[in-house]
Amino acid sequence: MATKKKRSSNVDSDSWVVMAADSLIDTHKHDSDPVFVRLRNPTTDDACLYMFGSGDAQLYEVKAFEEDFHSWFVGQTVQRDGRLLFITPMDPLYLILPYLIKSGREGKFQPVDQVVKDDEFPACSRLLSCRWPLGSLHHIADEKEVGSSKFHRYSQEKTLNWLKKKVERTVVALKKRNISVGEGVKSTTYVRVKSEWDNQEEDFLRYAHGLISEYISEDLSKTLLKHLELPELASPKESEPPSKKRKLSDKLVEAGEDYTKFNSADFARKPPKKMTAAQKSLAKVDKTGMKPMSSFFSPKVKAEKK
Repeated sequence: MATKKKRSSNVDSDSWVVMAADSLIDTHKHDSDPVFVRLRNPTTDDACLYMFGSGDAQLYEVKAFEEDFHSWFVGQTVQRDGRLLFITPMDPLYLILPYLIKSGREGKFQPVDQVVKDDEFPACSRLLSCRWPLGSLHHIADEKEVGSSKFHRYSQEKTLNWLKKKVERTVVALKKRNISVGEGVKSTTYVRVKSEWDNQEEDFLRYAHGLISEYISEDLSKTLLKHLELPELASPKESEPPSKKRKLSDKLVEAGEDYTKFNSADFARKPPKKMTAAQKSLAKVDKTGMKPMSSFFSPKVKAEKK
């Protein structure tokens, strides 16, 4: 009896298809290559994959777009991992913020290098080497200078004002790019009817708030909502902005030990199968008076004797 020949998968498991700026991999300007690191996600508190580039001067987030039954042809090989990774710049203050909030419960000023410490994620200390954090900590913390040393303590008031500015800048960017938001947007194409553009400022604020909330904790997101003077939605699932209705596959990359385990989710809804031409023709036939095929194979009921 002939046995089935096992197909050998021609797969390079160490390869990914990535979309990133050319400057990220420009080694002529920097001494070191970009590196993937495991850091604590500020929203979920789980391990996620990030990237340091430009000699740790710039932090990047890594997100994966995934579709069912998708692979890549890379040269003469087939890359089984069909995800498309997007690597984009990210403000490192979002990742520093949870450490400041935690230390702020003690109510005292501390050196930032003692605050941003994590035994589970030792690479977090590299966040302080980025281009902006040390000079931007005054946006989210009170500062006290003693001699040549600086000490910081978390400030919720400053943080909310900083996040509010982030939301406002996001609204400006959305309007500049003509991004349609709110309930007037058609779910399939996100195209708004022109007559529905009036009084949409709240929709823009909610949309921008939803985008910023992807980088902060749920509690801080709710506090920010109040700070923006936006009422909570009575039915969030029906009225929440499209930012919360994005495809399930557009997720942050979950960092495994080998940095190849991705955070993925099966699609909750699968599109209906397309009908063939024959099936479409049968569907148009008038079935009045016809018996279903199953009726010819069902057992006959015996007539009762009188």
